[in-house]
Amino acid sequence: MNTAQIILQQLGGRRFQVMTGAKNFIAHSDGSLSFRLPSTPHYVKDGINAVKISLNEADLYDLEFLRVRGTKLTTKHIISDIYAEELQGAFTFATGLDTHL
Repeated sequence: MNTAQIILQQLGGRRFQVMTGAKNFIAHSDGSLSFRLPSTPHYVKDGINAVKISLNEADLYDLEFLRVRGTKLTTKHIISDIYAEELQGAFTFATGLDTHL
């Protein structure tokens, strides 16, 4: 399994996709994972509609929460040095979306 697949599995896999509406998953060559969220403004906190999660040198995760509008990319939040078991909580904190029931 590559790093991006492991990240998705740690977020909750298919259940995460269904609960959040995440789509367009991209596994980057550096092992990071990015995906899009629903663009409805009242649905996701701060208008976040894209997320990039990467593994850093300390073997911890860095999360970048973005707003993509056309060709304009705005970083809304960055959360660094997150353990795997904290990924779901950090995602919920930044977006307001639950990852599981």
